[in-house]
Amino acid sequence: MIEPGKDKRRGVAPAKAAFDPNGPVGRKLKSFYDVIETEPVPDRLLDLLEKLDEAERRAERGS
Repeated sequence: MIEPGKDKRRGVAPAKAAFDPNGPVGRKLKSFYDVIETEPVPDRLLDLLEKLDEAERRAERGS
């Protein structure tokens, strides 16, 4: 008899296997992240972050 929540073909709980960082989904996500991590931050985003920092500094001085 198959335990409740177990995959009949593999004997592994499908939800647990999907979130296993060493499983196929986890390895694929890590490979995507590794590629994205090496890309430069766009200038537009850096400018936006600088504006946010400046707005926070002005708000702190005004408080």
